[in-house]
Amino acid sequence: MDEYCLYLRKSRADIQLEAQGEGETLARHERILLDLARRLRLNVTKIYREIVSGETITSRPVVQQVLREVEAGRWKGVLVVEIERLARGDTIDQGVVAQAFKYSGTKIITPMKIYEPDNEFDEEYFEFGLFMSRREYHTIRRRLQQGRVSAAKEGKQATGTVAYGYERVPVASGKGFTLRPVEAEADIIRLIFKLYTEGEVSDDGSMRKLGTAAIANKLTNMHVVPPRGGRRWSQRTVGWILCNPVYTGKIRWNHKVSKKYVDAGVVKVKRVMSAPENEIIVDGLHEGIISEEVYNLAQEITAHRCASSVPSDRTLANPLSGIVVCGLCGSPLRYKHSDGDRRKYGPTLACRTLGCPCVGSYLSVIEDRLLSALAGWVSGYQLDWNDLPDDEMSAVKLKQSALKRSMDELEKLRSQLDRTYDLLEQGVYDVDKFLERSTALSAKIAEESNALADLQEEIEREKSREENRRNIVPRAEHLLDVYRELPTALAKNEMLREVLEKVEYVKEKPARRNGPLDEFELTLYPKLPRR
Repeated sequence: MDEYCLYLRKSRADIQLEAQGEGETLARHERILLDLARRLRLNVTKIYREIVSGETITSRPVVQQVLREVEAGRWKGVLVVEIERLARGDTIDQGVVAQAFKYSGTKIITPMKIYEPDNEFDEEYFEFGLFMSRREYHTIRRRLQQGRVSAAKEGKQATGTVAYGYERVPVASGKGFTLRPVEAEADIIRLIFKLYTEGEVSDDGSMRKLGTAAIANKLTNMHVVPPRGGRRWSQRTVGWILCNPVYTGKIRWNHKVSKKYVDAGVVKVKRVMSAPENEIIVDGLHEGIISEEVYNLAQEITAHRCASSVPSDRTLANPLSGIVVCGLCGSPLRYKHSDGDRRKYGPTLACRTLGCPCVGSYLSVIEDRLLSALAGWVSGYQLDWNDLPDDEMSAVKLKQSALKRSMDELEKLRSQLDRTYDLLEQGVYDVDKFLERSTALSAKIAEESNALADLQEEIEREKSREENRRNIVPRAEHLLDVYRELPTALAKNEMLREVLEKVEYVKEKPARRNGPLDEFELTLYPKLPRR
Protein backbone atom coordinates (compact mmCIF):
# COMPACT_ATOMS: atom_id res chain seq x y z
CA MET A 1 0.00 0.00 0.00
CA ASP A 2 1.27 3.50 -0.94
CA GLU A 3 2.61 5.55 1.94
CA TYR A 4 2.22 9.29 2.57
CA CYS A 5 3.78 11.67 5.07
CA LEU A 6 2.90 15.04 6.63
CA TYR A 7 5.27 18.00 6.64
CA LEU A 8 4.51 20.74 9.19
CA ARG A 9 6.40 24.02 9.50
CA LYS A 10 5.74 27.34 11.22
CA SER A 11 6.00 30.60 9.29
CA ARG A 12 6.75 34.06 10.69
CA ALA A 13 3.07 34.93 10.43
CA ASP A 14 2.18 31.83 12.48
CA ILE A 15 4.54 32.93 15.26
CA GLN A 16 2.87 36.35 15.35
CA LEU A 17 -0.62 34.78 15.47
CA GLU A 18 0.44 32.51 18.32
CA ALA A 19 1.55 35.58 20.25
CA GLN A 20 -1.97 36.97 19.78
CA GLY A 21 -3.54 33.82 21.22
CA GLU A 22 -4.40 31.91 18.03
CA GLY A 23 -3.21 28.59 19.42
CA GLU A 24 -0.30 26.30 18.55
CA THR A 25 0.24 26.31 14.79
CA LEU A 26 1.69 22.85 14.20
CA ALA A 27 -1.08 21.16 16.18
CA ARG A 28 -3.76 23.02 14.20
CA HIS A 29 -2.14 22.17 10.86
CA GLU A 30 -1.73 18.55 11.91
CA ARG A 31 -5.49 18.26 12.56
CA ILE A 32 -6.27 19.83 9.16
CA LEU A 33 -3.99 17.46 7.24
CA LEU A 34 -5.02 14.33 9.14
CA ASP A 35 -8.65 15.19 8.43
CA LEU A 36 -7.73 15.62 4.73
CA ALA A 37 -5.93 12.26 4.71
CA ARG A 38 -9.01 10.60 6.25
CA ARG A 39 -11.29 12.05 3.56
CA LEU A 40 -8.96 10.98 0.75
CA ARG A 41 -8.28 7.57 2.35
CA LEU A 42 -4.50 8.08 2.39
CA ASN A 43 -2.14 5.89 4.37
CA VAL A 44 -0.10 8.41 6.47
CA THR A 45 2.81 6.65 8.18
CA LYS A 46 5.00 9.56 9.34
CA ILE A 47 4.74 13.18 10.45
CA TYR A 48 7.64 15.61 10.08
CA ARG A 49 7.70 18.77 12.21
CA GLU A 50 10.02 21.71 11.44
CA ILE A 51 10.30 24.02 14.43
CA VAL A 52 12.72 26.50 12.86
CA SER A 53 11.69 29.23 10.42
CA GLY A 54 14.70 29.32 8.11
CA GLU A 55 15.01 31.25 4.89
CA THR A 56 16.86 28.53 2.97
CA ILE A 57 16.78 24.76 2.75
CA THR A 58 20.26 24.53 4.27
CA SER A 59 18.96 26.07 7.51
CA ARG A 60 16.03 23.58 7.75
CA PRO A 61 17.30 20.07 8.50
CA VAL A 62 13.85 18.40 8.54
CA VAL A 63 12.91 19.47 5.00
CA GLN A 64 16.34 18.23 3.86
CA GLN A 65 15.46 14.78 5.19
CA VAL A 66 12.02 14.87 3.51
CA LEU A 67 13.57 15.80 0.15
CA ARG A 68 16.13 12.97 0.43
CA GLU A 69 13.31 10.49 1.02
CA VAL A 70 11.26 12.01 -1.81
CA GLU A 71 14.20 11.65 -4.21
CA ALA A 72 14.58 8.01 -3.07
CA GLY A 73 10.91 7.39 -3.99
CA ARG A 74 9.82 6.44 -0.50
CA TRP A 75 6.59 8.50 -0.50
CA LYS A 76 3.67 8.45 -2.87
CA GLY A 77 2.80 11.97 -1.72
CA VAL A 78 3.56 14.66 0.86
CA LEU A 79 0.75 16.54 2.64
CA VAL A 80 1.31 20.22 3.46
CA VAL A 81 -1.17 23.00 4.31
CA GLU A 82 0.23 25.07 1.41
CA ILE A 83 3.09 24.63 -1.04
CA GLU A 84 4.88 27.67 0.46
CA ARG A 85 5.70 25.51 3.48
CA LEU A 86 8.08 23.41 1.36
CA ALA A 87 10.25 26.17 -0.09
CA ARG A 88 10.35 29.90 0.36
CA GLY A 89 14.02 30.30 -0.44
CA ASP A 90 15.74 31.64 -3.52
CA THR A 91 15.42 30.33 -7.09
CA ILE A 92 17.96 27.56 -6.44
CA ASP A 93 15.97 26.22 -3.46
CA GLN A 94 12.73 26.33 -5.44
CA GLY A 95 14.39 24.41 -8.28
CA VAL A 96 15.69 21.76 -5.85
CA VAL A 97 12.18 21.17 -4.45
CA ALA A 98 10.49 21.15 -7.88
CA GLN A 99 13.07 18.75 -9.30
CA ALA A 100 12.84 16.33 -6.35
CA PHE A 101 9.05 15.95 -6.67
CA LYS A 102 9.01 15.94 -10.50
CA TYR A 103 11.58 13.22 -11.14
CA SER A 104 10.44 11.00 -8.27
CA GLY A 105 6.77 11.22 -9.27
CA THR A 106 5.76 12.29 -5.74
CA LYS A 107 2.47 14.17 -5.28
CA ILE A 108 2.07 17.35 -3.25
CA ILE A 109 -1.29 17.30 -1.48
CA THR A 110 -2.79 20.46 0.03
CA PRO A 111 -6.35 21.20 1.23
CA MET A 112 -6.82 23.41 -1.87
CA LYS A 113 -5.25 21.26 -4.62
CA ILE A 114 -3.38 18.06 -5.38
CA TYR A 115 -0.29 18.66 -7.54
CA GLU A 116 0.51 15.83 -9.97
CA PRO A 117 4.20 15.83 -10.94
CA ASP A 118 3.48 14.49 -14.46
CA ASN A 119 0.88 17.16 -15.21
CA GLU A 120 2.42 20.07 -17.16
CA PHE A 121 -0.17 22.57 -15.92
CA ASP A 122 0.27 21.47 -12.31
CA GLU A 123 4.03 21.89 -12.70
CA GLU A 124 3.61 25.48 -13.94
CA TYR A 125 1.10 26.24 -11.18
CA PHE A 126 3.48 24.76 -8.61
CA GLU A 127 6.45 26.83 -9.83
CA PHE A 128 4.31 29.97 -9.95
CA GLY A 129 3.15 29.33 -6.40
CA LEU A 130 6.74 29.04 -5.21
CA PHE A 131 7.63 32.29 -6.98
CA MET A 132 4.72 34.15 -5.35
CA SER A 133 5.59 32.77 -1.93
CA ARG A 134 9.15 34.04 -2.35
CA ARG A 135 7.84 37.47 -3.32
CA GLU A 136 5.54 37.51 -0.30
CA TYR A 137 8.44 36.50 1.95
CA HIS A 138 10.55 39.44 0.77
CA THR A 139 7.63 41.84 1.25
CA ILE A 140 7.01 40.65 4.82
CA ARG A 141 10.71 40.76 5.64
CA ARG A 142 11.08 44.29 4.26
CA ARG A 143 8.11 45.53 6.29
CA LEU A 144 9.45 43.91 9.45
CA GLN A 145 12.87 45.46 8.90
CA GLN A 146 11.42 48.90 8.23
CA GLY A 147 9.30 48.61 11.37
CA ARG A 148 12.32 47.70 13.47
CA VAL A 149 14.38 50.58 12.08
CA SER A 150 11.53 53.01 12.79
CA ALA A 151 11.16 51.66 16.33
CA ALA A 152 14.92 51.99 16.93
CA LYS A 153 14.93 55.59 15.68
CA GLU A 154 12.11 56.32 18.13
CA GLY A 155 14.31 55.07 20.99
CA LYS A 156 12.45 51.77 21.45
CA GLN A 157 13.88 48.28 21.91
CA ALA A 158 13.49 46.82 18.41
CA THR A 159 14.69 43.25 19.05
CA GLY A 160 13.88 40.47 21.44
CA THR A 161 17.50 40.16 22.57
CA VAL A 162 18.02 42.41 25.58
CA ALA A 163 21.34 43.67 26.93
CA TYR A 164 22.45 42.28 30.29
CA GLY A 165 21.22 44.58 33.05
CA TYR A 166 17.83 45.28 31.45
CA GLU A 167 14.48 43.65 30.84
CA ARG A 168 12.08 44.39 27.99
CA VAL A 169 8.75 46.03 28.92
CA PRO A 170 5.93 47.61 26.85
CA VAL A 171 6.11 51.38 26.40
CA ALA A 172 3.74 53.38 28.55
CA SER A 173 1.73 54.62 25.56
CA GLY A 174 1.56 53.32 22.02
CA LYS A 175 3.13 50.24 20.45
CA GLY A 176 6.54 48.77 21.00
CA PHE A 177 8.86 47.96 23.85
CA THR A 178 11.48 49.74 25.91
CA LEU A 179 14.00 48.69 28.53
CA ARG A 180 13.88 48.75 32.32
CA PRO A 181 16.95 48.20 34.54
CA VAL A 182 17.11 45.00 36.57
CA GLU A 183 18.74 46.37 39.71
CA ALA A 184 20.67 43.23 40.65
CA GLU A 185 22.24 43.08 37.17
CA ALA A 186 22.57 46.88 36.93
CA ASP A 187 24.80 46.80 40.02
CA ILE A 188 27.09 44.36 38.19
CA ILE A 189 27.25 46.72 35.19
CA ARG A 190 28.24 49.62 37.48
CA LEU A 191 30.87 47.42 39.11
CA ILE A 192 32.36 46.45 35.73
CA PHE A 193 32.70 50.07 34.63
CA LYS A 194 34.10 51.11 38.03
CA LEU A 195 36.76 48.39 38.01
CA TYR A 196 37.72 49.32 34.45
CA THR A 197 37.79 53.12 34.79
CA GLU A 198 38.69 53.62 38.48
CA GLY A 199 40.05 50.27 39.62
CA GLU A 200 40.08 48.62 43.02
CA VAL A 201 42.22 49.18 46.10
CA SER A 202 45.30 46.94 46.09
CA ASP A 203 47.16 45.62 49.13
CA ASP A 204 49.49 48.65 49.29
CA GLY A 205 46.55 51.08 49.27
CA SER A 206 46.94 52.23 45.66
CA MET A 207 44.18 52.02 43.05
CA ARG A 208 44.68 49.39 40.37
CA LYS A 209 42.61 49.44 37.18
CA LEU A 210 41.52 45.99 36.00
CA GLY A 211 41.43 44.78 32.41
CA THR A 212 38.63 42.75 30.83
CA ALA A 213 40.23 39.40 31.67
CA ALA A 214 40.81 40.36 35.32
CA ILE A 215 37.23 41.64 35.62
CA ALA A 216 35.88 38.40 34.12
CA ASN A 217 37.90 36.35 36.64
CA LYS A 218 36.73 38.53 39.52
CA LEU A 219 33.05 38.15 38.56
CA THR A 220 33.52 34.39 38.19
CA ASN A 221 35.08 34.19 41.67
CA MET A 222 32.17 36.24 43.04
CA HIS A 223 29.81 33.56 41.63
CA VAL A 224 27.93 36.11 39.50
CA VAL A 225 25.87 34.32 36.84
CA PRO A 226 26.99 35.36 33.31
CA PRO A 227 24.43 36.83 30.85
CA ARG A 228 23.98 33.54 28.99
CA GLY A 229 24.22 31.28 31.99
CA GLY A 230 27.02 28.95 32.95
CA ARG A 231 29.61 29.54 35.63
CA ARG A 232 32.43 31.52 34.01
CA TRP A 233 32.49 35.05 32.64
CA SER A 234 34.47 35.54 29.44
CA GLN A 235 36.78 38.40 28.54
CA ARG A 236 34.72 38.99 25.39
CA THR A 237 31.49 39.39 27.36
CA VAL A 238 33.03 42.05 29.58
CA GLY A 239 34.43 43.80 26.50
CA TRP A 240 31.02 43.90 24.80
CA ILE A 241 29.44 45.37 27.93
CA LEU A 242 32.08 48.10 28.13
CA CYS A 243 31.51 49.19 24.51
CA ASN A 244 27.70 49.03 24.49
CA PRO A 245 26.13 52.54 24.56
CA VAL A 246 22.78 51.12 25.70
CA TYR A 247 24.02 51.54 29.29
CA THR A 248 24.03 55.35 28.84
CA GLY A 249 20.38 55.39 27.74
CA LYS A 250 21.09 55.00 24.00
CA ILE A 251 19.66 52.64 21.41
CA ARG A 252 22.13 51.20 18.90
CA TRP A 253 20.86 49.62 15.69
CA ASN A 254 22.65 48.00 12.74
CA HIS A 255 25.91 47.65 14.66
CA LYS A 256 26.38 44.19 13.14
CA VAL A 257 24.79 42.83 9.97
CA SER A 258 24.34 39.38 8.43
CA LYS A 259 26.47 38.72 5.36
CA LYS A 260 25.90 35.74 3.09
CA TYR A 261 28.74 33.86 1.41
CA VAL A 262 29.16 30.62 -0.50
CA ASP A 263 31.34 27.87 0.98
CA ALA A 264 31.74 24.69 -1.09
CA GLY A 265 28.48 25.42 -2.88
CA VAL A 266 26.54 26.01 0.35
CA VAL A 267 25.15 29.46 1.24
CA LYS A 268 26.19 30.41 4.77
CA VAL A 269 25.63 33.49 6.92
CA LYS A 270 28.06 35.27 9.23
CA ARG A 271 27.73 38.37 11.40
CA VAL A 272 30.08 41.23 10.56
CA MET A 273 30.51 44.82 11.73
CA SER A 274 28.55 47.30 9.62
CA ALA A 275 30.03 50.47 8.17
CA PRO A 276 30.03 53.34 10.73
CA GLU A 277 27.82 55.50 8.49
CA ASN A 278 25.11 52.78 8.49
CA GLU A 279 25.00 52.46 12.28
CA ILE A 280 22.15 54.17 14.16
CA ILE A 281 22.69 55.50 17.70
CA VAL A 282 19.85 57.56 19.19
CA ASP A 283 18.56 58.54 22.63
CA GLY A 284 16.44 55.71 23.99
CA LEU A 285 13.26 55.80 26.00
CA HIS A 286 14.95 53.86 28.79
CA GLU A 287 17.00 55.00 31.76
CA GLY A 288 20.78 54.71 31.58
CA ILE A 289 22.71 52.71 34.16
CA ILE A 290 25.95 54.70 33.89
CA SER A 291 26.78 58.27 32.87
CA GLU A 292 28.11 59.23 29.45
CA GLU A 293 31.28 60.56 31.09
CA VAL A 294 32.08 57.14 32.56
CA TYR A 295 31.25 55.43 29.26
CA ASN A 296 33.48 57.80 27.25
CA LEU A 297 36.32 57.29 29.73
CA ALA A 298 36.00 53.52 29.25
CA GLN A 299 36.23 53.95 25.45
CA GLU A 300 39.33 56.10 25.84
CA ILE A 301 40.98 53.52 28.08
CA THR A 302 40.13 50.76 25.61
CA ALA A 303 41.56 52.74 22.69
CA HIS A 304 44.90 53.19 24.43
CA ARG A 305 45.11 50.03 26.49
CA CYS A 306 48.04 47.70 25.89
CA ALA A 307 47.95 44.28 27.50
CA SER A 308 50.60 43.62 30.13
CA SER A 309 52.68 40.47 29.91
CA VAL A 310 52.19 39.79 33.63
CA PRO A 311 49.53 37.19 34.64
CA SER A 312 46.75 38.43 36.89
CA ASP A 313 48.01 36.35 39.82
CA ARG A 314 51.56 37.86 39.71
CA THR A 315 52.95 41.22 40.85
CA LEU A 316 54.26 43.59 38.18
CA ALA A 317 57.98 44.27 38.62
CA ASN A 318 58.67 46.25 35.44
CA PRO A 319 57.23 49.80 35.47
CA LEU A 320 57.88 50.09 31.71
CA SER A 321 56.02 46.86 30.84
CA GLY A 322 54.18 47.15 27.53
CA ILE A 323 55.41 50.72 27.03
CA VAL A 324 59.03 50.43 25.83
CA VAL A 325 59.35 48.48 22.56
CA CYS A 326 62.26 47.61 20.29
CA GLY A 327 62.68 50.25 17.60
CA LEU A 328 64.14 47.65 15.20
CA CYS A 329 61.55 44.87 15.29
CA GLY A 330 58.68 46.35 17.32
CA SER A 331 58.60 43.69 20.06
CA PRO A 332 58.20 44.73 23.72
CA LEU A 333 61.42 44.76 25.73
CA ARG A 334 61.56 41.91 28.25
CA TYR A 335 62.45 42.22 31.93
CA LYS A 336 65.33 40.17 33.37
CA HIS A 337 66.96 40.09 36.80
CA SER A 338 70.69 40.81 36.79
CA ASP A 339 73.16 38.37 38.34
CA GLY A 340 76.88 38.29 39.11
CA ASP A 341 78.82 41.52 38.77
CA ARG A 342 75.86 43.31 37.17
CA ARG A 343 73.59 42.85 40.17
CA LYS A 344 74.51 46.29 41.54
CA TYR A 345 72.97 47.96 38.48
CA GLY A 346 69.67 46.16 38.86
CA PRO A 347 67.47 44.36 36.30
CA THR A 348 67.74 44.83 32.52
CA LEU A 349 65.38 45.26 29.58
CA ALA A 350 66.23 43.55 26.31
CA CYS A 351 64.63 42.47 23.03
CA ARG A 352 64.17 38.69 22.92
CA THR A 353 63.31 38.42 19.21
CA LEU A 354 65.54 35.81 17.57
CA GLY A 355 68.03 37.48 15.22
CA CYS A 356 67.23 41.06 16.26
CA PRO A 357 70.51 43.04 16.72
CA CYS A 358 69.06 45.31 19.41
CA VAL A 359 71.18 45.29 22.60
CA GLY A 360 69.59 45.60 26.04
CA SER A 361 70.25 48.13 28.81
CA TYR A 362 69.64 48.51 32.51
CA LEU A 363 66.04 49.29 33.48
CA SER A 364 67.06 52.14 35.81
CA VAL A 365 69.08 53.84 33.05
CA ILE A 366 66.21 53.56 30.52
CA GLU A 367 63.79 54.84 33.14
CA ASP A 368 65.96 57.92 33.89
CA ARG A 369 66.36 58.74 30.20
CA LEU A 370 62.63 58.33 29.61
CA LEU A 371 61.69 60.76 32.39
CA SER A 372 64.28 63.25 31.19
CA ALA A 373 62.97 63.04 27.61
CA LEU A 374 59.40 63.40 28.84
CA ALA A 375 60.31 66.53 30.81
CA GLY A 376 61.95 68.00 27.71
CA TRP A 377 58.95 67.17 25.59
CA VAL A 378 56.54 68.87 28.03
CA SER A 379 58.72 71.97 28.18
CA GLY A 380 59.04 72.17 24.40
CA TYR A 381 55.35 71.61 23.85
CA GLN A 382 54.42 74.43 26.22
CA LEU A 383 56.89 76.79 24.51
CA ASP A 384 55.37 76.03 21.11
CA TRP A 385 51.96 77.13 22.38
CA ASN A 386 53.07 80.04 24.55
CA ASP A 387 54.99 81.65 21.68
CA LEU A 388 51.79 82.07 19.66
CA PRO A 389 49.90 85.42 19.91
CA ASP A 390 46.53 85.20 21.66
CA ASP A 391 44.57 85.84 18.47
CA GLU A 392 46.45 83.03 16.70
CA MET A 393 46.48 80.59 19.62
CA SER A 394 43.42 78.69 18.46
CA ALA A 395 43.66 77.15 15.01
CA VAL A 396 40.03 76.14 15.52
CA LYS A 397 38.89 79.78 15.20
CA LEU A 398 40.84 80.22 11.97
CA LYS A 399 39.46 77.05 10.42
CA GLN A 400 35.91 77.86 11.58
CA SER A 401 36.16 81.16 9.67
CA ALA A 402 37.31 79.25 6.61
CA LEU A 403 34.45 76.80 7.13
CA LYS A 404 31.89 79.62 7.14
CA ARG A 405 33.33 81.02 3.91
CA SER A 406 33.20 77.56 2.34
CA MET A 407 29.55 77.08 3.40
CA ASP A 408 28.62 80.49 1.94
CA GLU A 409 30.37 79.65 -1.33
CA LEU A 410 28.60 76.29 -1.49
CA GLU A 411 25.21 77.93 -0.96
CA LYS A 412 26.03 80.47 -3.69
CA LEU A 413 26.90 77.72 -6.18
CA ARG A 414 23.68 75.84 -5.40
CA SER A 415 21.68 79.02 -5.99
CA GLN A 416 23.41 79.45 -9.35
CA LEU A 417 22.52 75.87 -10.27
CA ASP A 418 18.88 76.55 -9.37
CA ARG A 419 18.87 79.62 -11.63
CA THR A 420 20.05 77.58 -14.60
CA TYR A 421 16.79 75.62 -14.42
CA ASP A 422 14.82 78.87 -14.34
CA LEU A 423 16.73 80.20 -17.37
CA LEU A 424 16.06 76.96 -19.22
CA GLU A 425 12.31 77.24 -18.54
CA GLN A 426 12.31 80.90 -19.61
CA GLY A 427 14.03 80.06 -22.90
CA VAL A 428 17.16 82.09 -22.13
CA TYR A 429 19.25 78.87 -22.20
CA ASP A 430 18.86 76.17 -24.79
CA VAL A 431 19.43 72.55 -23.75
CA ASP A 432 23.10 72.53 -24.74
CA LYS A 433 23.83 75.73 -22.84
CA PHE A 434 21.93 74.44 -19.81
CA LEU A 435 23.91 71.18 -19.79
CA GLU A 436 27.19 73.07 -20.12
CA ARG A 437 26.41 75.39 -17.19
CA SER A 438 24.90 72.70 -14.95
CA THR A 439 27.88 70.37 -15.53
CA ALA A 440 30.36 73.10 -14.63
CA LEU A 441 28.42 74.15 -11.54
CA SER A 442 27.96 70.54 -10.39
CA ALA A 443 31.74 70.00 -10.60
CA LYS A 444 32.35 73.16 -8.53
CA ILE A 445 29.72 72.08 -5.97
CA ALA A 446 31.36 68.64 -5.62
CA GLU A 447 34.80 70.25 -5.21
CA GLU A 448 33.52 72.71 -2.60
CA SER A 449 31.65 69.93 -0.73
CA ASN A 450 34.85 67.90 -0.47
CA ALA A 451 36.76 70.95 0.78
CA LEU A 452 34.00 71.58 3.34
CA ALA A 453 34.21 67.99 4.61
CA ASP A 454 38.01 68.25 4.90
CA LEU A 455 37.70 71.47 6.90
CA GLN A 456 35.21 69.89 9.28
CA GLU A 457 37.63 66.99 9.90
CA GLU A 458 40.51 69.41 10.49
CA ILE A 459 38.43 71.38 13.00
CA GLU A 460 37.69 68.19 14.94
CA ARG A 461 41.41 67.34 14.96
CA GLU A 462 42.32 70.83 16.18
CA LYS A 463 39.71 70.61 18.93
CA SER A 464 41.25 67.30 19.97
CA ARG A 465 44.72 68.91 20.05
CA GLU A 466 43.55 71.80 22.24
CA GLU A 467 41.66 69.44 24.53
CA ASN A 468 44.73 67.24 24.86
CA ARG A 469 46.92 70.25 25.63
CA ARG A 470 44.62 71.28 28.46
CA ASN A 471 44.32 67.79 29.93
CA ILE A 472 47.27 65.55 29.15
CA VAL A 473 50.17 67.99 29.57
CA PRO A 474 49.17 68.73 33.20
CA ARG A 475 48.87 64.99 33.64
CA ALA A 476 52.45 64.56 32.38
CA GLU A 477 53.68 67.30 34.71
CA HIS A 478 52.00 65.58 37.63
CA LEU A 479 53.63 62.29 36.63
CA LEU A 480 57.09 63.92 36.66
CA ASP A 481 56.40 65.37 40.12
CA VAL A 482 55.26 62.17 41.82
CA TYR A 483 56.80 59.33 39.77
CA ARG A 484 59.73 58.66 42.12
CA GLU A 485 57.41 58.58 45.13
CA LEU A 486 54.93 56.02 43.71
CA PRO A 487 54.90 52.86 45.85
CA THR A 488 54.72 50.15 43.20
CA ALA A 489 55.84 49.39 39.65
CA LEU A 490 52.17 48.93 38.74
CA ALA A 491 51.25 52.45 39.85
CA LYS A 492 54.15 53.86 37.80
CA ASN A 493 53.14 51.79 34.79
CA GLU A 494 49.54 53.02 34.90
CA MET A 495 50.58 56.68 35.14
CA LEU A 496 52.97 56.29 32.20
CA ARG A 497 50.21 54.68 30.11
CA GLU A 498 48.01 57.74 30.69
CA VAL A 499 50.61 59.92 28.96
CA LEU A 500 52.49 57.69 26.50
CA GLU A 501 51.33 55.51 23.62
CA LYS A 502 54.74 53.81 23.48
CA VAL A 503 58.48 54.46 23.62
CA GLU A 504 60.82 53.07 20.96
CA TYR A 505 64.27 51.93 22.12
CA VAL A 506 67.24 51.42 19.75
CA LYS A 507 70.75 50.25 20.72
CA GLU A 508 72.82 48.30 18.19
CA LYS A 509 76.26 48.21 19.90
CA PRO A 510 77.12 46.90 23.38
CA ALA A 511 78.37 49.45 25.94
CA ARG A 512 82.14 49.98 25.97
CA ARG A 513 84.13 49.04 29.03
CA ASN A 514 83.86 51.91 31.56
CA GLY A 515 81.85 53.81 28.95
CA PRO A 516 78.45 55.51 29.46
CA LEU A 517 75.50 53.20 30.02
CA ASP A 518 72.94 55.36 28.18
CA GLU A 519 74.29 55.13 24.63
CA PHE A 520 70.91 54.34 23.11
CA GLU A 521 68.08 56.21 21.41
CA LEU A 522 64.60 56.71 22.82
CA THR A 523 61.67 57.98 20.75
CA LEU A 524 58.59 59.03 22.74
CA TYR A 525 55.07 58.79 21.34
CA PRO A 526 52.86 60.88 23.67
CA LYS A 527 49.09 60.47 23.59
CA LEU A 528 48.54 63.97 22.25
CA PRO A 529 49.66 64.96 18.77
CA ARG A 530 52.33 67.65 18.46
CA ARG A 531 51.08 70.93 17.08
